[in-house]
Amino acid sequence: MEKLIGRAGEIKVLQEALLSDETELIAIYGRRRVGKTFLVRNVYQKHMAFEFTGVHSRGMKDLLQNFSFALKAAKGSKVDLAVPGNWNDAMHVLQNFLDPVVQKKKIVIFFDEFPWIHTQKSNFLSAFEHFWNAWAAKKTNLKVVICGSSASWMIRNIVKSKGGLHNRVSRRIRLLPFNLHETEAYLKSRSVKLDHYHILQIYMAIGGIPQYLKAIKPGQSAAQAIDSLCFSKNGTMVDEFNNLYASLFDNAGAHISIIKALAKKTKGLTRNEIMDVCKLSSGGTATLLLKELTESGFIMPFIPFEKTSKDTIYKLYDEFSMFYLKFMVGKHAAGTWLTMSQSSSWKSWSGFAFESICLKHVSQIKEALGIGGILTTESVWRYA
Repeated sequence: MEKLIGRAGEIKVLQEALLSDETELIAIYGRRRVGKTFLVRNVYQKHMAFEFTGVHSRGMKDLLQNFSFALKAAKGSKVDLAVPGNWNDAMHVLQNFLDPVVQKKKIVIFFDEFPWIHTQKSNFLSAFEHFWNAWAAKKTNLKVVICGSSASWMIRNIVKSKGGLHNRVSRRIRLLPFNLHETEAYLKSRSVKLDHYHILQIYMAIGGIPQYLKAIKPGQSAAQAIDSLCFSKNGTMVDEFNNLYASLFDNAGAHISIIKALAKKTKGLTRNEIMDVCKLSSGGTATLLLKELTESGFIMPFIPFEKTSKDTIYKLYDEFSMFYLKFMVGKHAAGTWLTMSQSSSWKSWSGFAFESICLKHVSQIKEALGIGGILTTESVWRYA
């Protein structure tokens, strides 16, 4: 398996959960392609007893079929298993399989893309709640990991559940993109050797998402890598913007509308300004949309210097979304970025992109300045 880069804090949490003498329900969330699945498999590969992955936009029948395939693999059976009729039956079959195993040793079961398993009218979540409360919670050797790319769904339905999983999550991890140091280490592990300036250029365009960085080839300059990923006909990132939001939010149009509005106003917008620009009639709807985008890491609220929370402004916080809306829309021809990176628009964009990266690396900047141990506050400047 590929070497795990960074994630020291997250690895520690998972290892402590494995060593504990209690049942563990671990919730992991983070945006698409950030490395959640890789992290879990890497840390728990020797203890994995069962793994099942949800599929976007698939019905309950197909998912139950996939569940039977996953159980067949876990059992090491060569014979196809009967497909459960519903999720209650599926959880009961899983319980019967795990019961003799969990009494002998510590095991991990892993539900990946958990929100995609809970399809409309499937009752999967209630079946899982019963599985946990009636059986799993009593097995101290059992560690259950549930992952989801939809951070808002995971927080609403799992971490802050008001139903059967209320206060059941023992540990949670919000997996963030790589920082600049981790990005450099990851690229080096793949024999991509670039200086700090070129790594910064790549980070400003696509951020620290491991799956994006994985497509960069050794020997490419930053401009060549960006051009290949984002502007060539078959580039990895060409269709990523729409796919990204559609996979995370049920009705992504309103979310994308807010992202586009913030991309045009690099100084940021207040909640009321966002409602006005995006023509949102309900304050409750606006609050929910902003919360979901914030929890998913696409936008970030900031209190301006010497202001209060009522003056909070929201800024676009995702490098790739900013880059896509500024440069990529309607442009799909090899060599495009090699030309555009010399333009005046590149200079204005790079300034705001660099500011965003600085905000993400405040702790590292403070350490470099020798003020890491001093109580400070950070804010953004907005002139009106």
